[in-house]
Amino acid sequence: MGERDQGVKTLLLTGASRGIGHATVKKFAAEGWRVISCSRQPFSPECPWPGGERDHVKVDLSDPNRTIEIVEEIRTRLDGGALHALVNNAGISPKGEGGRRLNTLETDLHMWGEVFHVNFFASIVLARGLQEELSRGRGSVVNVTSIAGSRVHPFAGAAYATSKAALAALTREMAHDFGPLGVRVNAVAPGEIDTEILSEGTEKIAAALPLRRLGQPEEVADAIYYLCSDQSSYVSGTEIEINGAQHV
Repeated sequence: MGERDQGVKTLLLTGASRGIGHATVKKFAAEGWRVISCSRQPFSPECPWPGGERDHVKVDLSDPNRTIEIVEEIRTRLDGGALHALVNNAGISPKGEGGRRLNTLETDLHMWGEVFHVNFFASIVLARGLQEELSRGRGSVVNVTSIAGSRVHPFAGAAYATSKAALAALTREMAHDFGPLGVRVNAVAPGEIDTEILSEGTEKIAAALPLRRLGQPEEVADAIYYLCSDQSSYVSGTEIEINGAQHV
């Protein structure tokens, strides 16, 4: 009963199919963790981590009923064992025609709801639903927010930005509530990271950053791993900026 290998830690990660999520799975797998991945896409055979297809859950987190349902599915996969980390990385950022930023005057109400279901509500649904498993593992929750949560961004839309701001506030609330369960809750706030979803013109932002470059997905993955490791055992309720000093 419990985890398949004694001593093996388990991570549940949403938004695993590309970018930061993909780099995070590779990091944890390389460190010997079992990874249960969730994404809207089916598992790709190109993904290089062991047991990936067996431990992949295809789910659209914009569907609240389906999000609630997968809690039981994940609990079944844990087979009475502990969950040592939950990384809420899934996020969507709808664009207008030609990749145009959608502001508060243009964003459709249904789109607001879809963005918040994926970027915000899924995080608390999963954490609350798996609170016993997280407590059993003295686990860590990491919410992936964004620099767009603290300012008007030239590319990230209003729904995305406000959902990430809400997720940062949720991180504080969860740290307060989950702490007595032995569960730490933190966030990482990436800036301009070199992934396939970058908007045209991002290179101009990167050129003006103090570090004069884009961040790499692996650099975000390393920070996430730190927050899930024993090295951060007394860190909770914080949000780490990963943006090359863009926030200053």
